[in-house]
Amino acid sequence: MSASREKDTRQAKTAFGQADPKTAREAQQRKEEKRNNRLYGVIAVVFVIIAIACLVYRSNIIPKMVTAATIGDESYTAAEVNYYFVNNYQNFLSQNYNYISYMGLDVSSDLRDQEYSDGETWFDFFMDQTLQQMAEVQAMNDAAAADGFTWNDDLQAQLDENMNALETNASNNALSTSGYLKRIFGNTMTEKIFEEQTKRTLLAQAYAQNYEDGLTYTEDQLTEAYNADPKSYDKVSYEVIRISGAADTTDADGNTIEVTDEMTQQAMADAKASADSMYAAWMAGSDPAELVDNDKSVYTTSDAGAWSDSVMMNWLFDDARQAGDSTVLEDADNSYYYVLLFHDRFREDYNTVDVRHILIQPEATTLSEDDEGYDADVQAKKDAAKQKAEDLLAQWKAGDATEDSFAQLANENSTDTGSNTNGGLYTEIYQDQMVEAFNDWCFDAARKPGDTGIVETDYGYHIMYFVGTDLPYWEVQVRDTLKNDDFNTWYTEKTADYTAEQSSFGIRFVRSIFTY
Repeated sequence: MSASREKDTRQAKTAFGQADPKTAREAQQRKEEKRNNRLYGVIAVVFVIIAIACLVYRSNIIPKMVTAATIGDESYTAAEVNYYFVNNYQNFLSQNYNYISYMGLDVSSDLRDQEYSDGETWFDFFMDQTLQQMAEVQAMNDAAAADGFTWNDDLQAQLDENMNALETNASNNALSTSGYLKRIFGNTMTEKIFEEQTKRTLLAQAYAQNYEDGLTYTEDQLTEAYNADPKSYDKVSYEVIRISGAADTTDADGNTIEVTDEMTQQAMADAKASADSMYAAWMAGSDPAELVDNDKSVYTTSDAGAWSDSVMMNWLFDDARQAGDSTVLEDADNSYYYVLLFHDRFREDYNTVDVRHILIQPEATTLSEDDEGYDADVQAKKDAAKQKAEDLLAQWKAGDATEDSFAQLANENSTDTGSNTNGGLYTEIYQDQMVEAFNDWCFDAARKPGDTGIVETDYGYHIMYFVGTDLPYWEVQVRDTLKNDDFNTWYTEKTADYTAEQSSFGIRFVRSIFTY
């Protein structure tokens, strides 16, 4: 067929509605190409989305940006929640280090997989604490802003100290600051987030402390508070023999036996008979310490017993009590009998004291106790510490020999972290607050302002400076109680309307595994 005839035939078929095979094939090919182009385009887009998602996941953008908790109108990312969560976790470990295993906490396993109690996990336990702390920090920051309490130089110095300590710790671990933060807080943490949340925490603490420091009371207010509840502040001196009335739980061969009601009643009857016998002998002039002759009784004395709601203390603090009163008391709830002799009830009117000190600790020996020369090495290091203390005291005496110069020397040389940033100062020290040698030096009856000396304790050598006497101890106790009550009332009011709510999605990015 000629080309012209083929063309005429195609045109005729088209005119009568018949499809031209060649034209149909070309159209089908173009349709398939178009469909394939769309399909390949979709596949390409899917791969791009997956690639972006992987990049975002690896970069921790989601946990750094997604909301994990809200407090009112404020939103907190998982990274910010991590700051408080990890700090709460680490603080708990440091405070309960010796009891972690007994509590059932496995520090090498995921907190989300460990039950704490009644269906609550350890992660839930720490998260509850974290959300409460965050709510309180937020409340204090808002209250500070409302009261015009703003960031100041002292707070900036504290922040700088925290950031410098962070850099030092990172360097000591051969890590960058960023790397160290990620190691402690997880991959979500950055220096910016750490600094921001540290700043918020410092401001909250400073604002609360500023309020508490501003609470003052007159002598009339202190006296009124004391008179309203004197037994909470008074002390008693007494002697007591305590006799156990608990029934034996083992027989003569050491085998465990079941304790019956009759056995319990008999044990208490025996204890009463012993108490009555001891009481009679004591009142007749016998030495009470010699009346105790078995493992069911013990004799003790107290020069300053504090009140508690108990059988023995309620008798001792009774307003009718007179010196020399004695009795036998039954304590059925605790299965005891007491033989008691009352001496005195008193208010602690002695003055507290203010002192400065410089602690010089001996270097630690590198030898073990079994090594030859261990004792000599320990003694040599103690001698060196003592010599340094004596040299520093001599240096101070050779200079201005003022309280200010002593304070400067303390800041430069003392190893007591509790006082080496405030000139070694401790105020309102009360009897037996410090270790014995330190306490005895402070409360020497002949002590006067400006006195110095060197005191040895288990901690090392203390270069002492006596500043002077302070408030009577009973006033310190009453004032601290009033402060505590008033502060707690204020704090509760300030934080009452603040509650932190967690986001079920964002909270998943909070760290729960702590293996370093």
